[in-house]
Amino acid sequence: MPSYNYDEFSPDDYDFDTVEGPVVGQKAPDFELTTSDGRTKRLLDFEGDFLVLEIGSITCPLFQSRRGIMQPLQQEFPKVSSAVLYVREAHPGVDIPGHQNFDDKLACATRLKSEDGETRTVFVDDFEGAAHLGYGSMPNAVFIIDRKGCVRFQAEWNNPSATRKALAALIAGKPVCVKSYFRPALPPIALKTLGRAGRGSAGDFFRGLPFLIWTNLIKRNLRLLFNQQQGARKSPGC
Repeated sequence: MPSYNYDEFSPDDYDFDTVEGPVVGQKAPDFELTTSDGRTKRLLDFEGDFLVLEIGSITCPLFQSRRGIMQPLQQEFPKVSSAVLYVREAHPGVDIPGHQNFDDKLACATRLKSEDGETRTVFVDDFEGAAHLGYGSMPNAVFIIDRKGCVRFQAEWNNPSATRKALAALIAGKPVCVKSYFRPALPPIALKTLGRAGRGSAGDFFRGLPFLIWTNLIKRNLRLLFNQQQGARKSPGC
């Protein structure tokens, strides 16, 4: 079993066939976490009617590709809070390596704010990834959680268009009838993200790319198309 904070990406670090986090209708796990600006705050202590929680890291091309679309949600929907859960580095390299301690993770989360201009609240997970594991451990999952702490929408891979449609439906009191198909990262952003991480990041990514295409772009999207559900972990309902 590899360490949670791996030094080299491998598809074996993720289970792409099983839903391990909370699904719609289940209680979202709450955690007391440090924010990127040094505050201590509970993850589910938010203002508004809903929280849009996106999983990410500075070396995740998917997360970086979605940030420009996800950040304005809180302005577009005034009764909504939006936050990032900063987790392990998805594609570490020599310049942005895997975290060796919590301070490394906090430093990367701070860079996300200061260098990349992230405007959302950034929660920093603990070193061993307790919150990330609690939410399924995928590198760019998204959850919409209501004031009662109930998951109202979730996707193992964030599709911002589907997330926005789901949020609009929930605010309007309508059922959510969207499918969150997997969309690959924008190539220019992916190359920039991997290059920034440094030597080793791109090589590890491209070695795993055929497997990632098969399991996510093809197999997962076909499951959604034909309404086939992935296996989900049992947990108490809301």
